[in-house]
Amino acid sequence: MRTDCGYNNRISGLRVKEGVVSGSFLTKIKFPHVFVLITMVIFACAVATWLLPSGQFQRETKEIEGKTRTVVVPGTYTPVEKHYTPRGLFLDTKKEGTASPTSFHAFVSAVPRGMGDKNAAGIIFFIFIIGGAFGILERTGVITATIHLLLHYLEDNAPVLTAVIMLVIAVSGSTLGMGEEFIPLVPIFVIVAQRLGYDRIYGMAMVIVAAQVGFAAATLNPFTLGVAQGIAEIPYISGWEFRTVFFFVCITISVSYLLLYGRRIKQDPSQSLLVDEPEPEQAFEAEDETFTRRHGLILVTGILVFGIVIAGTVELDWWFAEMSGGFFFLAMLAAYIGKLSMDETAAAFVKGMENMVVAALVVGFAKGIEVVLSNAMVLDTIIFYATEVLKEVPRYVAVQGMFLFQTVLNFLIPSGSGQAAVTMPLMVPIAEILNITPQTAVFAFQCGDGFSNLIIPTSGILMSMLALARIPYQKWLRFMLPLLGLLLLTSAVFLTIAVAIDYSY
Repeated sequence: MRTDCGYNNRISGLRVKEGVVSGSFLTKIKFPHVFVLITMVIFACAVATWLLPSGQFQRETKEIEGKTRTVVVPGTYTPVEKHYTPRGLFLDTKKEGTASPTSFHAFVSAVPRGMGDKNAAGIIFFIFIIGGAFGILERTGVITATIHLLLHYLEDNAPVLTAVIMLVIAVSGSTLGMGEEFIPLVPIFVIVAQRLGYDRIYGMAMVIVAAQVGFAAATLNPFTLGVAQGIAEIPYISGWEFRTVFFFVCITISVSYLLLYGRRIKQDPSQSLLVDEPEPEQAFEAEDETFTRRHGLILVTGILVFGIVIAGTVELDWWFAEMSGGFFFLAMLAAYIGKLSMDETAAAFVKGMENMVVAALVVGFAKGIEVVLSNAMVLDTIIFYATEVLKEVPRYVAVQGMFLFQTVLNFLIPSGSGQAAVTMPLMVPIAEILNITPQTAVFAFQCGDGFSNLIIPTSGILMSMLALARIPYQKWLRFMLPLLGLLLLTSAVFLTIAVAIDYSY
């Protein structure tokens, strides 16, 4: 019998203590808490604004895939004089027609400004709402009961279960651009992985690796592919055959890598990268939850509402406010069907949101990096000089340079559509000069924008999931870097093929 809100209780069983394991360069480094890590990056960027020249592109608004977007105008970059003053070390100093390096006051206010950013705020509240909704779902017992039902039938077929789940998530990322929507699934699949005899890394990887590989190897994703192709003035979804082959190669590599890791753990539990981490409390310390008709009704209702939310984002241009409303509605329906009292419902909702505090706030922290660089007009300078270099090299080298540039820039601009709006107006003309098709330039963008999200600390999705799974960042790097290397190599090979065949429609 459950005596509390359940969700908080079960997730607390996933908490681990930060630690290091000898035997690897990465594990000899003590990575700080995610908030400390991102604050250090913001500080480094603030210092860079004093050293790097400022400049800016002109921008214009365009209608792209039915939405008004602000894009840069190629060939309009102009240097901007930097206004240095002693007072500027501590407080913002503005002078007409100049740029100001980041003051101490601007540095300490970068995170609040990041959280106040329209897009970041939408994501933050979206994460809180889905956390509250899942708190209510757990309180009804449907999550625990569904997990037990799933394991009852597939516990002896863990590789099949892993492959099916990852394929479904990857297809969702590839076609619908889903990412943040999967954050609440991490605690669930961490529990599933542990019950199957794996570790928390395995459970989290089932979600984020599949989602980000699908996002990078996009076949229809309207948020990255649609925007990039719109800017490149090529038909949306064109060239899908080539990208579909790429998608299946990448997801096959990813699933195989995770299954090999899982098999090593099965054969020898000491092979887990978390072996020296303190053992968390057993997630299933209570008796099994029997799956009832009421659970089935809640589950079906949840699937229907989730489907409506996804359809709304694709067909009705819903964004985070509308999606949050869908999950809030689901929470109310689940509480009604589960016959929770108003007090139980409110308590479960609050507990669910409490578990999302780090996951939500990390989005605002990460946004602070872009705020610092943009306000000092340094970001456009970085983009300008990078694109100038690409014009001077052969096309087979340039396409790899485009890929590398997009990968590095993703650290500073983790938003896929935002990065497309900034870089694609510059990359397409460069591609045409070098006899590279616009379709190939788009492909280089989507590969660079997507795969690096699996390791960059400025990715709100990654850091949120790590916080929920209680996985130290350096342990995740140890797991991910070999796979990331394989995915980047695969991307480089396909980009070479794309140039060779003049990949177009």
